[in-house]
Amino acid sequence: MQKNVISHIALVVALVAVIAAGVMIFGSSMGLWDPITGFIASRKYHNVLGYIVVALALISLVSGMMIKTDSPKARGTAKSVVALVLGIAMLSPMLKGLIIEPVKYPPIHDITTNTDAPPQFVFLTDSRIGAKNTLVYGGAEIAAQQLKAFPYIKPIMSELSSDAAFKKALSIANEMDWIIVEQQPQTLRFEATARTPFFNFADDIVVVVTSSEQGSRIDLRSVSRIGIGDAGVNAKRIQEFSHKFTE
Repeated sequence: MQKNVISHIALVVALVAVIAAGVMIFGSSMGLWDPITGFIASRKYHNVLGYIVVALALISLVSGMMIKTDSPKARGTAKSVVALVLGIAMLSPMLKGLIIEPVKYPPIHDITTNTDAPPQFVFLTDSRIGAKNTLVYGGAEIAAQQLKAFPYIKPIMSELSSDAAFKKALSIANEMDWIIVEQQPQTLRFEATARTPFFNFADDIVVVVTSSEQGSRIDLRSVSRIGIGDAGVNAKRIQEFSHKFTE
């Protein structure tokens, strides 16, 4: 009986911890708080919750082996095992980082396919909601860090006409769930905002299409609203867009 009580407590705590971790990650998407609030809370408490769950699950399992009783133990053991699995799952990102060295990204948050003449934002400004970062490009120092870390980020060269390329770029942006905030078909450019799946951080994007001898050239720039670094998110977004455009 005592084992079942301890295992039940361990399972309940594990479920509450998983829900709490989920709320910290997706709370901004639910309108509960700003992205940075959930991010900071997760950084502070996620692993702590995982440790608590694992500790309780292990205590439950050990106590079950020590208690002598004629009553069935399978149900209590199952609850303890489930709690342990949930705790380990919560700690899995940290455990992965101990086994596999994490990728180190430079402390930059402004990525573009054209570091010599980055596309400029016209509609979006530094006063955009929640923005701590400027939309003014950082210059040669930022460009050098990007070229070293993400040498594969390059302009998209297409055989499509500039008008057709613009329409395709706009279609892909919608497919990627970007929020188009301004589009100018006459000048072949548009601006958009994308949200990260975790924590709901906002990044702003400008896409510019120009004519070339072979057809058209598409340049992108993606900038995080907050944070010194972006953990490679903006580069991955541009790379995904490029793959979709050329596939």
